[in-house]
Formats: sequence, C-alpha cells, structure tokens
Amino acid sequence: MSLQKSPFNLVVFAAGLGFFIDAFDLFLFNIYRIPSLKDLGLSGKDLTRTGENILAIQMAGMIVGGIITGIIGDRKGRVYVLYGSILLYSISNIANAFVEDTTSYAVIRFLAGAGLAGELGAGITLVSESMTIERRGYGTIMVATLGAMGAVTAGLIGNIVPWRIAFFAAGCIGLLLLLLRMSTIEPEMFSKRTSADGIMRGSFPLLFSNRKRSLTYLACILTGIPIWYSVGLLITLSPEIAAVKNIEGLQLATCFILFQIGITVGDLSSGILSQLLRTRKKVMIAYMLFALASTLFHFILISNSSGIYLTSLLMGTGCGYLSVFVTATAEHFGTNLRVLITATVTNFMRGAVTLLVPLHLWLESYFRIDLIQSLAITGGIVWSLALIAVFYLPETYGKNLDFIEE
Repeated sequence: MSLQKSPFNLVVFAAGLGFFIDAFDLFLFNIYRIPSLKDLGLSGKDLTRTGENILAIQMAGMIVGGIITGIIGDRKGRVYVLYGSILLYSISNIANAFVEDTTSYAVIRFLAGAGLAGELGAGITLVSESMTIERRGYGTIMVATLGAMGAVTAGLIGNIVPWRIAFFAAGCIGLLLLLLRMSTIEPEMFSKRTSADGIMRGSFPLLFSNRKRSLTYLACILTGIPIWYSVGLLITLSPEIAAVKNIEGLQLATCFILFQIGITVGDLSSGILSQLLRTRKKVMIAYMLFALASTLFHFILISNSSGIYLTSLLMGTGCGYLSVFVTATAEHFGTNLRVLITATVTNFMRGAVTLLVPLHLWLESYFRIDLIQSLAITGGIVWSLALIAVFYLPETYGKNLDFIEE
C-alpha cells in the first residue's frame, strides 16, 4: 500500500471509527456505573467502592490487553490486532447486557478492557505508517477526534437509553465495524520489514535494552496519565465530589459530555496547531499547562454545579493534547516496536487508574482527609511527573518512521 497524502482514506476512516467505538464502549461504564450497580442492589459506600473497583479491573484488563496486542501487532501485523480486539470487546459488551451480579460484571469488564486495548495503539500506528511525513498528523487528528466524539455520544445516551440496551447495542455496532475492517491491509513500511531476517519484533527485552529508549518509553506513559486522572477520577467521581460539598442537582452525564466536548475541540485544535507550527512538543506543553490551570480552577470552584460544569469543559480542552501525544508516541520508536509501544503507552496511561484509585483512598484513610483533598494531592503527584516527562521528550515532527530499533 503506497503512502497516502489525504487523511480522507479508508485506513483513517476505519481506524477512526474503531477509536470512536473504543471510546464509546470504554466510557459506557463511567456513565452507567451508578444506575447499573443500583439495579444490582448496591447503594451508598458499597456502590462507590464497587464501582471504583470494577473501573480498576477494567483498566487492568487494558494493561494486559495492551501488552498482548502490542506484541501481536509488531510480530504478526497491525490488522491482526484490529480484528481480534474488536471481536473480543464486542462479544464482551453483548455479554455485559446480561450480568446479574458484580463478580460477573467485573470479569466481563476485564475482558472488554483487554479487547479495547488494541484499538488506539494499532490504529494510530497503521495510520502513521500509511501516510506521508507531512500529512500523517492530519490522519491521527481525525482518529483522535472521532474517538472523542465516541465518548461524547456515550455521554449523550446516558440519560436516554437503559444501560443493558446500551451495552448490547455497543457490542453489535462493534461487530458491524469488523465487516468494514475486512478490506484493511498492512502498510508497506511494516510488510517489507517483516521479510527481513534477524529483526526482533514486539520484544520487551529489546525495549529495555537501551537506557534512552526505556526512559523515553516511561516519559511517554507519564505524559499521558493526567488525561486519565482527569476523566477517570475527577469527572467519574463528580457526584461524590458534589455530595462532599452538599451540591445538589449535579448530572454526571453533563460533566462527562462537557469534558469530552472539550477533548474534541482540543484534539482538533492541538493537532492542527502542531501541523501549522511544525512542533509536537511545544503544543503538548501549552495544552498541558492549560489543563493544569483548569484543574486548579476546578478545585477552587467546587462550590456549585455550574462551576464544575465549566471546569469540566476547560479540563477537557486542555487534555485535548491527546491527538498530538499519541502521534508523537508512535513517532518516537521504530516499526518493529511501534505497536507494542503505542498500545502499552496508551493503555498503561489509562490503566494508571488502577493505581490512582487506591492511592487517593489510602491518602483519605491515612491522613484522615476528605475525597477532594485526596484527589488534589493525587493530582499534584500526577501533574508534576507529567510535566517533567514532557520536557524530557525530544521533538518528533517530520521524523521519518521507516526505521527499526536495534
């Protein structure tokens, strides 16, 4: 397959739709956490703790899935991952519509997370390797923006469609996307490398055999974690935050929709700016600083629902550095490690919720502080590490991706 100049092609469209469904499916649990667990008989603190635990289990599934799909994607092909991942999470979501207890709920969310893990990493890699150096940024912008729109759609249906029907429909839509994917082929950049002998592909030992490569990998993960701190904790726990401040009438779906609308705007604007200004790094730093300022604003304004709605939108816009971030991540590494890196980085940053949840709970218990204070301290740690990491990363705009890691 020759390199594409226009982002309006089948590869970008298929990858973008895949990330649309990925984000839509992933955030269904965030949206339906409270009503689904109430239907299963939970309430009060049991509902909150069980919801956080299932969310952590889903993210753990994404970590495991990211590793597996990354290895397969670099050894067997990017398209293999896109087929397998969409099949697994589609079947899991259909099964999710029929759960009757929290144990099966958790198991199914783990499997769904493992399936969802392959979409973004393999899709971004496929688009990056299929397009010209000058234009690939526009392709990844479209993929990331469609993903954000999938999350917005999940929020919009949250107050309309019953949770069981929503999960069932998500699974069916995923199976339809699988049919569209049947015509997708591997990029020439990957195909010609697979014919070469002696190249280590999808290898964790190779990833950690070089200090600079390992530090770049860690820096990529740390750079992306604030996005999931924002949506996985601050937005998901908005009802609990409102309860601490005795705020009535707050709608989780509204917070979520506004955050995702912000990410959609941020993905488009940051991606276009990175192309026009010919820099990934400077644009990421600018948007991260905006997101950090919005987060500080969020904690200061937690006194009424209007303030939380406003800061949800602003934080989402700042976190819209996602499109530039995933593009830069793919550009940092060679074609024999690219899916492994991109899949694990995007899923480790998502899976960081499995560490952030117990961290903020431990802070609450050990220091005898409330939810808001524990989240603020957790955010301070996350943002400090992310800003150090992004300044460490090199610029990647205009980098030729036709190389291997040795």
